[in-house]
Amino acid sequence: MNKTRQEILKEAAAIHRANLHKNLQHRLEVARSKGDQNLVRLLEAEANYLS
Repeated sequence: MNKTRQEILKEAAAIHRANLHKNLQHRLEVARSKGDQNLVRLLEAEANYLS
């Protein structure tokens, strides 16, 4: 299991993106549950930007 520095960086970037996505999904759920349509639109725009 001797990973190169580049492989480690790619893995870290993938984990970071996954964490961003998970956090964003949670924020969207909370905004929807509170009925905050403005925040939902902003978070959906953020999701489009990240994908």
